[in-house]
Amino acid sequence: MLDKPPGWTSHDAVNKMRRIAGTKKIGHLGTLDPLATGVLPLVVGRATRLAQFYTKDRKGYSATIRFGHSTDSYDRDGLRTSDEKQVELTADEVERLLGAFRGPLSQMPPPVSAKKINGVPAYKLVRQQKPVELNPVDIEVFRLDLIRIEGADIEVHLECTSGTYVRSIAHELGLAMGCGAFVQELRRTLSGEFAIADARTIEQVEELAQLGRFEDALLKGERLLPTFPAETVDLLTESQIRQGRDFRTSPFRISPAARLVKAMSQTGDLVAIGEQKLPNLYHPILVL
Repeated sequence: MLDKPPGWTSHDAVNKMRRIAGTKKIGHLGTLDPLATGVLPLVVGRATRLAQFYTKDRKGYSATIRFGHSTDSYDRDGLRTSDEKQVELTADEVERLLGAFRGPLSQMPPPVSAKKINGVPAYKLVRQQKPVELNPVDIEVFRLDLIRIEGADIEVHLECTSGTYVRSIAHELGLAMGCGAFVQELRRTLSGEFAIADARTIEQVEELAQLGRFEDALLKGERLLPTFPAETVDLLTESQIRQGRDFRTSPFRISPAARLVKAMSQTGDLVAIGEQKLPNLYHPILVL
């Protein structure tokens, strides 16, 4: 898991990791804007096939929002779209505004975004000076905490559903204040089960690779998909699973209602994801 540096696209990070790992089979689990830093989960080798299970993860961010003017991208990298205004922020006023952005919301994505219109990313249409018509998206902000106010800046921590744009929240806060606002700094602290405490910088990953310890930069199998119940299988069952054969789980450890389970090796590696055929009988739908 990478702590993405500023200025890189998610694709830049993947390309760098491909060179370090010596394999093209690397993908990411959700993009980060070039401006943003922080948690960028990467999947390597056969684990790239796990990406299908990471489409709706909860996200966490720390953001600095600057009031005073707006930009076309809703962040500091965009072009200014309003005149500068002097702002005096108070905690009471900011808290009142933040209250409107907690809970279930219908959010309009930024025009400069990867949202596709007839198969074309919106940001490409913006660059071509073509009209961008996006539809609002249903999201949920589980928590939005004011951390500090410093001049025209506020720092907030939030947790939200996948697909939430912090940039849109900043822009709409600026509209509510009547002065414009944009994201000055953005750091992702959480992406599903992946937290910033486990992320490594690109320099740390390079150092491990040079020492022949690239595997140490990867999360162990038992850390992946923690909401899936896990069944440890013996060597014979592991071999049978790799041949595509069904496997049984213990009714004392796995609920008969569990639709998907993880089959784990005795050394703690993820062997397969199984889908229920009958209570406590699973067919491997993805084998690593």
